[in-house]
Amino acid sequence: MSRVLLHLSDLHFGRVPDGMADALIAVAQEIAPDVVVVSGDLTQRAKVEEFEQARAFLDRLPRPQIVIPGNHDVPLYNPYGRFVERLARFRQHITEDMAPAYIDAEVAVFGVNTARSLTWKNGRINARQIEAVRTLLCGLAPGVMRVVTTHHPSDVAQEALATWSGCGADLLLCGHLHIGATAVEGATLIVNAGTAISTRGRGQANSFNTIRVDGRDLVAVTQWAWADAAFVKLEAAEFERSDGGWTQVARRA
Repeated sequence: MSRVLLHLSDLHFGRVPDGMADALIAVAQEIAPDVVVVSGDLTQRAKVEEFEQARAFLDRLPRPQIVIPGNHDVPLYNPYGRFVERLARFRQHITEDMAPAYIDAEVAVFGVNTARSLTWKNGRINARQIEAVRTLLCGLAPGVMRVVTTHHPSDVAQEALATWSGCGADLLLCGHLHIGATAVEGATLIVNAGTAISTRGRGQANSFNTIRVDGRDLVAVTQWAWADAAFVKLEAAEFERSDGGWTQVARRA
């Protein structure tokens, strides 16, 4: 039985054009995903009003949800907020759970917090987090699709992926780059989401991904992009597992 993940990233409330969040909510309700994954940067400057807007947005999305912070969710220009409070506002308005997990008979999704006060833009995964996720991955039934979510992309997670791949990390979902893309690193398929609803673009239209998983051997990634005041399906790519890795087998507009 297949599962559908809705993967959003880099919302950056505080830099969201009028109407775009409502349009995404409408599409999300039509998609009716099994799990919503939000891979960080819910706010632009970690202000209370931005977190309140993000909270209201999440409340309108389908559930269950896996939500993790990004580097923009740590205050930047307030030294006390950055080094003392750190993710306190995220915890207050979004979730206290810094290692969220969703597990059913078909798919398991684990969130990993890579946001740090001392890394202004980049992120980090520590040894404790790596081991905790490894234990969870190794404890799953063989047929369960294993998905890990970080805000920062795979270069931050390289050491972690080397460990997690031993327990079959199938997918890594991430953001931060504001560009939608897929890549294969060893036995793991990397799926990067663009900036969903903010003006902080990097030359691509606003976008998000839906990911359909069928067992552990077939994954279809569909990008939805902003065009003519609506989110539309832009492209899809299918990947099959072969010889322990992933191979792209189809792409369709």
